[in-house]
Amino acid sequence: MIGLVATMAPTLGPTLGGWLTQSFSWHWLFLANVLPGIAVTSLVWTLVDVDKPNPALRKGFDFIGLGLMAAFLGSLEFVVEEGPRQDWFQDEYVAIFAVVAAVSAVGFFWRVLTYGNPIVELRAFLDRNFAIGSLYSFIIGIGLYGAVYLQPLFLARVRGLNSLQIGTIMFVTGAFQFLSAPIAGALSKKLDLRVMLAMGLCLFGTGVWLNAHLTNQSGFWELFLPQAVRGLSLMLCFIPVNTIALGTLPPEQLKNASGLYNLMRNLGGAIGLAAINTVLLERASLHMNRLGDNLNLARPLVQETLDGLATKFDGLVADPQAAAMKTLARMVEREAMVLTFNDCLLLMAGVFFAGLLLMPLVRRPGGKPAAADH
Repeated sequence: MIGLVATMAPTLGPTLGGWLTQSFSWHWLFLANVLPGIAVTSLVWTLVDVDKPNPALRKGFDFIGLGLMAAFLGSLEFVVEEGPRQDWFQDEYVAIFAVVAAVSAVGFFWRVLTYGNPIVELRAFLDRNFAIGSLYSFIIGIGLYGAVYLQPLFLARVRGLNSLQIGTIMFVTGAFQFLSAPIAGALSKKLDLRVMLAMGLCLFGTGVWLNAHLTNQSGFWELFLPQAVRGLSLMLCFIPVNTIALGTLPPEQLKNASGLYNLMRNLGGAIGLAAINTVLLERASLHMNRLGDNLNLARPLVQETLDGLATKFDGLVADPQAAAMKTLARMVEREAMVLTFNDCLLLMAGVFFAGLLLMPLVRRPGGKPAAADH
């Protein structure tokens, strides 16, 4: 249930966001969070009682480690978000923050490995299951956030759909995720969690691969099966990976390890989106050049296409030939974008299939399942 709720936010977000944007304005994407945020904060404060505070932890609190961690992760986030848009280190600010991230990272890792009461305990990564489980969490973050990012982008840029239409298409993943929750819950009690996770990764990779056959006419029904497969796979990934990553750790390490584990999924999303944007820029340029090389007026097919377009514009514009050339250029740009999106999706599918290679190294967790997302 926790995994279902945690993954529904990025899944249903585009659907709800599309409706809010189309019905009201984009401002409501932010305003809609105010009242639920107040309600959740109040409920947690009054009703949740997990444990007692330990005032002794205030002694020797690692403020230096906290500052280095903030500088490291904050600068890294800026670099991976702005890098693709600003041509990476060609931009002065991206280069400066990259240096800050590198220097603070060295200081942070040195501090947490040598200080007696570190801000975060990295020794949890010495547990093989936790290290591999965190890597799987990173990979799932790439797929979860990357797929939710790429598909609306394709539908807006190539198909020209509005936010509500995009949200309606994106709802399929959430619907199948809900349907798969009881199935995944039952399987987790009867099936080896390693097999279940392998099934989930394989299904997610397959769903993304099916998605990597886009055309300029792809719509609801063309995207239905890929989304359905992805939706079915999500719970098969989240339920076992939580227990695999945290199930072999001693109880005293669980709180610290849970934070690290969830951080890896968010880092996967941030770094994955940065990689996706980089691929979009690089491959779009490559495909534009390759398609443009074939637009030779000496080729009969190109000349026939131009003549046909010019005939359609005849009497509608002052220069039908120029309008035809402009239309042909837009067609080339559209097809280059379609090929680029397919490249990104194929790359993402490859990451999931490659992750299966580590499965033989995972040990079977014993005892009761550990706590999941916090």
